[in-house]
Amino acid sequence: MKRLLIALALLLPAAASALQAGDDTLRPLEAAQVGALLQPPAQGERLVALWALDCAYCEANLQALAKLQQAHPQQIELVTVATDDIGQAAAIAQRLHAAGMDGYPARAYADPTPERINYLLDPDWGGETPRVLVIRADGSRQGYSGALNSRILRKLLP
Repeated sequence: MKRLLIALALLLPAAASALQAGDDTLRPLEAAQVGALLQPPAQGERLVALWALDCAYCEANLQALAKLQQAHPQQIELVTVATDDIGQAAAIAQRLHAAGMDGYPARAYADPTPERINYLLDPDWGGETPRVLVIRADGSRQGYSGALNSRILRKLLP
């Protein structure tokens, strides 16, 4: 028990400093906030990139989505959502930085039942990562799981 408390005490300052030192956009995502995230944008589309620390294809997907957003900045809004607990903020921030995702809005799960957030985000989603939710201004939605290829990236265009 003593070791657990010491480990927790060491991790909390690291997570706080990661949030303060460069990734001030990483915020918790609770179940009550999912509805706002899924609201259609005023124009174009919002891409919600769902990823996880243990995901082999997630970094490449994040980078491909960032390139797509940079090519269409007026039509595409990109938000990343780590399906990992916000308690791992330091590791999440480090991975986002390594993927070149600084500056994009970022969320991480902050709910005791992550399956609930999964369901609220997309009732047809089984929780696999990577996953991209496309939310268009007209209210339509589409989800894509797995590694992105050029065919799927073309489908993501507004």
